[in-house]
Amino acid sequence: MDERSGARVTRGFTGRSRDRSVAARLPPGQYLVTDFPVLSAGPTPHTPVDRWDFRVVGLDGRTVGRWDWEQFSALPQETVHCDVHCVTKWSKLDMTWQGVSLDAVFDGMLLDAGYAMAFADGGYTTNLPLADLTGGKAWIAVGYGGHALEPEHGGPARLLVPHLYFWKSAKWVRGLQFLTTDQPGFWESLGYHMYGDPWREQRYSGD
Repeated sequence: MDERSGARVTRGFTGRSRDRSVAARLPPGQYLVTDFPVLSAGPTPHTPVDRWDFRVVGLDGRTVGRWDWEQFSALPQETVHCDVHCVTKWSKLDMTWQGVSLDAVFDGMLLDAGYAMAFADGGYTTNLPLADLTGGKAWIAVGYGGHALEPEHGGPARLLVPHLYFWKSAKWVRGLQFLTTDQPGFWESLGYHMYGDPWREQRYSGD
């Protein structure tokens, strides 16, 4: 569990988000929403699950793990209760997601990289330190609110990294490539912060 993001994991659909004051859960500059805003850099892909797969690519560019939808669905799933914070300043509290921990995805792999690049349908990419994808801090989400994840929210699967700004939780994710050095993804190359900690207001490169 990440203490600042309030992410809490259960194996089923039970449990409540921790009872904390709203003010303590809002990073600086954020405001609350009750809906789930849809913000995307381009058109919404609609990839059928029979054409979906997820890959992990090693430092040498070779695929070290690959799952089709049926295989990925057989991995152990968790229910994640968390708050999310968008760089455009909205925050939504007490969200409930279903997904596969990246610890389960990486199980048995040699994690000798410092960073990873997430890549997605539509050409979107975003960079993250590998340490922020392991230790129960990140998931491949396939459900939201007890239902399959809708395409406008990143379905059939999206990255979920709730302790960072939400642009790091790449929609329509199709894989992760290990990197030895940090490299900018889509928004990072356009001036967004390389890390994106909402509690430090790391929105843009100079923050």
